[in-house]
Amino acid sequence: MEITGKIKVINAEQQVSATFRKRELVVTTEEQYPQHIMIEFGQDKCDLLNNYRVGEPVKVSINLRGREWVSPQGETKYFNSIQGWRIERMAAEAPIHAAPVAAAPAFEPAPDFKEEDHDDLPF
Repeated sequence: MEITGKIKVINAEQQVSATFRKRELVVTTEEQYPQHIMIEFGQDKCDLLNNYRVGEPVKVSINLRGREWVSPQGETKYFNSIQGWRIERMAAEAPIHAAPVAAAPAFEPAPDFKEEDHDDLPF
């Protein structure tokens, strides 16, 4: 799956455990009702965010992940996460210009033109 939008937040890398690190990115979609989507990049994917800045338009490839957790009281809960695995800059939209107008063909006088007919306009 992919999410496109502008970068709103790039958080610093977090060392969650001795063997796991993550970095969070928030992308604001550009639609009628913009959404602020938090995407986690883990392990070596954290480095993908180093060359990006807030405000840049991007396309992020993601995977949806879900897991089940049973509390000590026996209650089952479900959690979802969005994991990023690729990020690309979107080309900035070029300004819209009018299409070039093709040159009109050269005017050729009518073949039956008579010099004395040239002044037939009423003004």
